[in-house]
Amino acid sequence: MERADLVELIFRKKTFLCVGLDPEIGKLPTHLRDMGVNGVLEFNKAIIDATREYAVAYKPNLAFFEALGPDGWRIFDETVRHIGPTHLVIADAKRGDIGNTSRMYADAFFHRYGCDAITVAPYMGEDSIKPFLDFKGKWTILLGLTSNTGSDDFQKKWLADERKPLWETVLQKAVQWGTPDQLMFVIGATHPEAFARVRAIAQDYFLLVPGVGAQGGDLAAICQHGLNDQCGLLINASRSILYAGAGIDFAERAAAEASKLQQQMVVYL
Repeated sequence: MERADLVELIFRKKTFLCVGLDPEIGKLPTHLRDMGVNGVLEFNKAIIDATREYAVAYKPNLAFFEALGPDGWRIFDETVRHIGPTHLVIADAKRGDIGNTSRMYADAFFHRYGCDAITVAPYMGEDSIKPFLDFKGKWTILLGLTSNTGSDDFQKKWLADERKPLWETVLQKAVQWGTPDQLMFVIGATHPEAFARVRAIAQDYFLLVPGVGAQGGDLAAICQHGLNDQCGLLINASRSILYAGAGIDFAERAAAEASKLQQQMVVYL
């Protein structure tokens, strides 16, 4: 999905919601849990169908599919196909390796599975990221400042010689590697104080923002400093939508939670 298509979708649907797909068999409604791995696929399909009108993107997290073994890859493939071309599909794979390996990762998720975007880790530097950027119409989503508490360990460490935290150096380097049509950044909702600085570095780039919902991120605080003139935000919610209900009506409960978030987003568009 090209940038212009994504922006048009956001403003037409009045939403910048991304639904994270992190399915765990142990958390599925009982009638689906009893189906084993096939219940995961039915769960994913039901969540997608219930939330389509409220979302512009879906983010299947590869760890939750890989944990299911060979069946997990089949379920991931069928989940992506079920989403279809109407929404941005983000493979939350957090890949990153030397150039030829990154090229294989990119080819797998962009060509084999037909995803629009992939999350990548920047630790190995420019040559590990460039292969992902060679795919026209695809997005590379770089981990910038993540929502977990462990982000303090490295990302927020102060670099005395540069007079800034490490995550700022990562963003400043990365904007030299790819354009706003190719590159997005992951910036966690649990760091609302950082968004003004993020926008000073990456004004025109889209930000994928996890941490709203179960992790307690504040949508208003993010929008205050994170929005740009093309929206520039994809707010991800996973557990708060997926597990809003645990019974037969789980999909309806998920739809209600997604609708609530979408209605909060309308005022910013």
